[in-house]
Amino acid sequence: MQQDPLVFTIFIVFTGAALFATLALFARQSLLVAYILLGVLLGPSVLGFVTDPDLIRSISEFGIVFLLFLLGLNLQPQELLRMVSKTTQVTLLSSLAFFAIGFSISLAFGFGVTESALVGGAATFSSTIIGLKLLPTTMLHHQRTGEVIISILLLQDLVAIVLLLVVQGSSQGDVQVLDLLKLLIALPALIGFAWMVERFVLIRLIRRFDKIHEYIFLMTIGWCMGMAELAAYIGLSAEIGAFIAGVVLASSPIAMFIAESLKPLRDFFLVLFFFSLGAGFDLGIIDQVIVPALVLSVALMLAKPPLFRVLLLRTGESDKRSHEVGFRLGQMSEFSLLLAVLALDQAVIGERAAYLIQLATLLTFLVSSYVVVLRFPTPIAVSDALRRD
Repeated sequence: MQQDPLVFTIFIVFTGAALFATLALFARQSLLVAYILLGVLLGPSVLGFVTDPDLIRSISEFGIVFLLFLLGLNLQPQELLRMVSKTTQVTLLSSLAFFAIGFSISLAFGFGVTESALVGGAATFSSTIIGLKLLPTTMLHHQRTGEVIISILLLQDLVAIVLLLVVQGSSQGDVQVLDLLKLLIALPALIGFAWMVERFVLIRLIRRFDKIHEYIFLMTIGWCMGMAELAAYIGLSAEIGAFIAGVVLASSPIAMFIAESLKPLRDFFLVLFFFSLGAGFDLGIIDQVIVPALVLSVALMLAKPPLFRVLLLRTGESDKRSHEVGFRLGQMSEFSLLLAVLALDQAVIGERAAYLIQLATLLTFLVSSYVVVLRFPTPIAVSDALRRD
């Protein structure tokens, strides 16, 4: 009987992940690093067991959606609004600084102005997945660290969406101003819609059927995915839609039950996400961009932690919290990868610039996650003293 390629891929991913995770724990390494290296090993560049990493990445997007939804469930709307307003200056100033670093390094290595600008844009963002995957739930409940990180990442995601729209428009010779205006209208409209549905529909259904756990589980997934799809349809990202869906349910009496129920589902898809990052990378191009990628990744990892620390100190945050937030946001982003792929598809940049962004992003993912796991509390820490769920 012929084997289903998707079933075989899932089998090879999770069997390999279990093996690599065991080795990583014995070696006191980050599990995220293990998943990425497993993807490189099994992907087309090495053994070729997984020939379609894009399929795995498409499936793994559910993990990102669930992650943002669960984080929204732990944030009260009033506190979130207060933190976003407080960190707006931090996000904008840091973005300008990181753009300048990426732009100048790219120019120094002979890239054109447009390509250097795109590299600078990619350097602006920090990873939502690494920043939040390595953030203990207890930090969201009892400390401001999680709120600070989430508010910065949320603002960065909005900037990333605008940049993606600019790239799409520039491929046609102009920037679609109408699309940018739609974005400014879409976000408050989506928030208003979510609040109305939660207040007049969801909360009443929850109160009526809260003892039927299967129904609550299904309704929650439907609400999360429905809001994610609606956000993507109106020009925002699915992640923002899922996050809003979680925030409006944060005051529900069963928010914690929902969060605990969805954690295994989230982790399943996130393993696929990090595996797909490694599997999608072509080792054959490393020699073309290794030097600029190393310079860019080292410069960003050295610059991001202290700059975030200084800017957060100016907003009144403690030195300890500012220091930790800086390291947790000390990498490039999955949005950087998306920007590189889109810009290459639209012929805005060449292959060398796109590979530079991809390699620098993966390098910062590997090093940053390793540093965070070793130094700060995380759910996957190899040290018992630092392990926090």
